Amino acid sequence: MPGGFDSLYPVYIRGLAYLRMGEGRLATAEFQKLLDHPGIIGRFVIGALSHLQMARAQKMAGNEAAARKSYEDFLTLWKDADADLPVYQQAKAEYAKLRKD
Repeated sequence: MPGGFDSLYPVYIRGLAYLRMGEGRLATAEFQKLLDHPGIIGRFVIGALSHLQMARAQKMAGNEAAARKSYEDFLTLWKDADADLPVYQQAKAEYAKLRKD
């Protein structure tokens, strides 16, 4: 994925679009493209957010075990985040709900 952020962002947006459309499997494929390149995405916020979006896509696709792992990966990456960040709070709530189900 040469080009850094410019080449990564469209993949991330495409994954988000698939999530909005309810296409969990297609979204999973897009986010996996990003997660396959940790040396590149690790420098950008979409790197961490890709773990969160992957979790959402996996849950949507019916793969709850994989979704739990992806939520754990995201929460580990953001363990030192400001506790009042809305995206962080939302991820924690989604993960807690998934663990109860």
